[in-house]
Amino acid sequence: MRGYMIFELEITDPEAWAEYRAVAGPMMVAAGGRFIVRSEKIETLEGDWAPASLSVVEFPSFEAAYAFYHSPDYAATIALRQKAARGRGVLVGSTPLPEPGK
Repeated sequence: MRGYMIFELEITDPEAWAEYRAVAGPMMVAAGGRFIVRSEKIETLEGDWAPASLSVVEFPSFEAAYAFYHSPDYAATIALRQKAARGRGVLVGSTPLPEPGK
């Protein structure tokens, strides 16, 4: 089961955000994470959900994503992310879906 960290964020301090990305990005990659979605354009299809930005980071497993997020090194960057942006995040475990028609 792969693990996915999904965040909805509104960047409030671009300089702090750049600092956060410079520190957290390499940590995420070292933990096996990779961006599979970084929004450039968002259009609301249903409801009133209108996030400023969305990102989805895939990890080899739910456990790997959980370990990354709760690691002491990453925990030290959370305050910086919260200074730079406001938002919400979830961790999702998912098994591959069958291809349509199979």
